[in-house]
Amino acid sequence: MVYVSIIVFVMGASIHLVGDSVNHRLIFSGYQHHLSVRENPIIKNLKPETLIDSFELLYYYDEYLGHSMWYIPFFLILFIYFTGCFTPVEEESRMPMSALLLVGPSSLYYWYLVTEGQIFILYIFTFFAMMALVMHQKRKGLVLDSNGLFLFYSFIITLLLIAVWVMWLWNDKILRKKYPGVIYIPEPWAFYTLHMNNLHAPKESF
Repeated sequence: MVYVSIIVFVMGASIHLVGDSVNHRLIFSGYQHHLSVRENPIIKNLKPETLIDSFELLYYYDEYLGHSMWYIPFFLILFIYFTGCFTPVEEESRMPMSALLLVGPSSLYYWYLVTEGQIFILYIFTFFAMMALVMHQKRKGLVLDSNGLFLFYSFIITLLLIAVWVMWLWNDKILRKKYPGVIYIPEPWAFYTLHMNNLHAPKESF
């Protein structure tokens, strides 16, 4: 299972890398990530119009196929790793100070994966599975070791960061239009192109 997951993960990450390389280059040409492909001004002016279908296909490979092949095996491998992070020795259930300092950057990394990858459902199901496993192992007298605590705390703080992110952008009408579903979690790149991209625009000279 681990080997198959790694193979699919590498393939998905490769597809995602190619798609992101093109999409992020488009941002420097005026592509607005908070709009759909067909609503972007630079895409509307493409000739012939069949090129728009090609960019939509690229977006599908990047945002859907690439993300699924990347994130599903990634979280599966994380959970398999988490199942081995239990110990009957209480003294091993302590995190050193160096690990505590790294929980913050680790949580930011998972926050970015969840928000930019739009994989909240996958993340929250993995988190619930981890919680269920912790309770199940506790009945057997097993507790999380330092590695398991590091991953578990990272997921908890990630959930808090996502909640703060959503509350901050809750009333943003443009992002609401971009993400109309029940689960509203804007992408950081969409926020960047909507609210911050103009900060780096060259100023006109008079």
